[in-house]
Amino acid sequence: MEPYSMRGKLVRDWIPQIIREDGVEPVTYIAGREEYRGRLRDKLGEEVAEFLEADEDSAPEELADVLEVVHALAMDLGVDAGQLEKIREAKARERGSFADRIVWTGNR
Repeated sequence: MEPYSMRGKLVRDWIPQIIREDGVEPVTYIAGREEYRGRLRDKLGEEVAEFLEADEDSAPEELADVLEVVHALAMDLGVDAGQLEKIREAKARERGSFADRIVWTGNR
């Protein structure tokens, strides 16, 4: 199967209108459920890569893009932002967070 990235890309909802305002008519279609899921996963990888390459000034904006895709993925799974946060909090209570900057190098 051809990777989704070879045939367009998933964009934010208002991007077609923004393109129209620039005097160009975008060519778009609405992805089916399975394609949407695949494209969201591709988009997550794209946004994470952009975050990893960002400098300190642009990193917060890139991280917000990652979060937007994470929220879309959660909604696609039937989990709203509040539920996702509860899951995150439960895992943090059970296993901790990353605040202490601990690096594990193995066992003795």
